[in-house]
Amino acid sequence: MAAKKTATKTPAAKAPAAKTPVKKATAKKTTAAKLAVREDESPWTAKELKEVRAELESEIARLTAEVAAAESDLSEFLKEPIDGAGDDQADAGAKSFEREHESTLVAGARAGLQQNLRALARLEDGTYGTCESCGNPIGKLRLQAYPRATLCMTCKSQQERR
Repeated sequence: MAAKKTATKTPAAKAPAAKTPVKKATAKKTTAAKLAVREDESPWTAKELKEVRAELESEIARLTAEVAAAESDLSEFLKEPIDGAGDDQADAGAKSFEREHESTLVAGARAGLQQNLRALARLEDGTYGTCESCGNPIGKLRLQAYPRATLCMTCKSQQERR
């Protein structure tokens, strides 16, 4: 009889687990509908969110390819010695400059990629549109123009003045 009691409890334990994914899917839709907007703006529509997501995903794909190409170019430069046999100072300086330039391009592309990935993650977790500094809404127009924004205009202006 002990086996029957265990068998009875097992289905009951599995039942809540089956309901959990339904709640998660509902929570995502609710969160997306409640993204922060300024008082003078209408709530985000599904179409607007789809456009923002598409732009972020497109930019992520472009920057991923750009990072890969820039890293490939940089690795080629790193294989070559800076001051090769027969090179004068100008040639060595030019090679050094090219390495630094490629390194800067890689760093910039990586930073842009991280910003886009972060914006996409914020869109997924429902914090998209909220200023990371003050907690106020960033504003739909700002986010539609620059989807990776994490600060409202007031906080961004203060940051740039520092």
